[in-house]
Order: sequence, then C-alpha cells, then structure tokens
Amino acid sequence: MVVSGLIHLAILVIGGGTWQGPLSWRKAATFGLSFGVTLITIVWVASFLRLGNRARSMLLGAFTVACVAETALVTLQAWRGVPSHFNMETTFDAVIARTLAGGGFALVAIIVTLTFVAFRSNPTVPISLQVAIRIGFVALLGAVIVGALMIAKGMMLVFAGHPQAAYATGGTLKPTHFVTMHAILVLPAFAWLLSFTNWTEQRRLAVVLTAAGVYAIVAGAVAVANFTGLLS
Repeated sequence: MVVSGLIHLAILVIGGGTWQGPLSWRKAATFGLSFGVTLITIVWVASFLRLGNRARSMLLGAFTVACVAETALVTLQAWRGVPSHFNMETTFDAVIARTLAGGGFALVAIIVTLTFVAFRSNPTVPISLQVAIRIGFVALLGAVIVGALMIAKGMMLVFAGHPQAAYATGGTLKPTHFVTMHAILVLPAFAWLLSFTNWTEQRRLAVVLTAAGVYAIVAGAVAVANFTGLLS
C-alpha cells in the first residue's frame, strides 16, 4: 500500500494533475500512504497489548483486509476516472461506494475494540509506553469517527439527490481526520525511543504526557480551524 501510494504520488507530480476534486490521483496516493503507514503502526503497537494470539490474529487480519480493500477500491476508481466515494452512477460504482462505507464502519469497530484492550494493564510494558498507546488509540478512534461522519454526510446527500454537494462537502473534515489519525504512530514511537534513555520511568512518563499535551493542542487548533471554516 505504501508503494502504491508513492507510485500514484509520482504520477500526480510528474503528470501535473489536479490536487483537488474527486477525480484527483491524490486520493489513490493518500489512501495508499495513510493506510499503509497506519497498518504497519497498528501491527507494531498491537504487539504491546495484552491480547491472546487468536484474538490478535483475528483483529489484525480483519484490519488488514479492511485497509487493503479501502485502498484497492479507491485506486481502482482513480484508474477508471470516476469518483470512489458517494458515486452511485452505475450499479458497479454503487457497490464500490457502499463497500467503502462498510469498510469504514468496520475499521471503527476494530479500532474501538483495540482502544478498550489498550486500557488493560500490561506489566511487561513500561507505563510511559502504555499511556502513549492509549492516548494514540483515543486519537485514532476520533479520527475514524470523523471519517465515518464524512462518509455518512456524503451518503445522505447522495440519497437525497445531491451528489455534487456530496463531492464538494463530504470531505470537509479531512484536516481533522489527518491530524488525529497519526497520533498512534507519533506518540508511541516517541515513548519507545525514550525507553533507550537512562531516565527514570517517572521522568519518561512526564515527558510523554507533555508531548501528548502539545499534540492535543495542535490537533485541537486544527479541528477548531476546520470546523469554523478557516481550514479545509
């Protein structure tokens, strides 16, 4: 997925295409990169969660299938030259749009489950890393809920007979979606790097909480600007 994202980013840059709109190669690029990096991150972070092998395999397997399906379908529609989300023009397009919506809600369910699991105490993992993972999952949960809201809004507009409005406004919360999605990588990676220092665990925890606070302020500022129309 990451390789696919990079290839489509190169196509966009070299080809000089538009960065905006439902037909932009940007969607194939961003979906490949974001889902690829997120999948790698979730698999890594899940190794620190207190999960049985069977449950871990089922959750990560379902998450992988959903990520691959979302990326593949968006990429397919980009190559076909038609919108991926909210597109009900043909039966085939409608099936893809509904599958993308279903995949989004499946991702929400899986991430909700992993978030609950993250709050189980794990004595084999430093508390600073556990806290970073918990905060990251809460932020990720917020990101996928925002994504689900965008899909729900767009689909409601489509079913109401306003597909152009769906294309124009369905993705208005993308900045908020982006900044909250990647806390699950940034904060645990930061906490993991701190584990190589000779600091006490209490000091590491304080630094992680400070970093999380800074991230929350940035994410909050982006969200406020996004919801008030200053950023889109």
